Amino acid sequence: MKTTPEHNERIAKMTFASVYPHYITKVEKKGRTVEELHQVIEWLTGFNVSKLQELINEKVTFETFFQEAIINPNADLIKGVICGYRIEEIENPLTKQVRYLDKLVDELAKGRKMEKILRTR
Repeated sequence: MKTTPEHNERIAKMTFASVYPHYITKVEKKGRTVEELHQVIEWLTGFNVSKLQELINEKVTFETFFQEAIINPNADLIKGVICGYRIEEIENPLTKQVRYLDKLVDELAKGRKMEKILRTR
């Protein structure tokens, strides 16, 4: 499934603050903690809890969120399908980064071990 320019634009303009509560709900419903969620987000983006809160308070878009992030060099090890899209086939860099985050949150919620989620080479 190929992303469209409209799809990519919609993702870019979405605020991280609007999605973050859904991430919390998803992981907590499956018995995982907010601390684990923060660990996963920090692994991918480099944002600690206080920086994350600052970005939430500023209601930054995903575009700004990922512009400020320092993406983990092992992020390209994140593979698979999320929201109907195969991550490896997503061409738009921002959309790919958002799907990386979605995939990590999904794996956390599914009970995957943290050392598997936080990929290493």
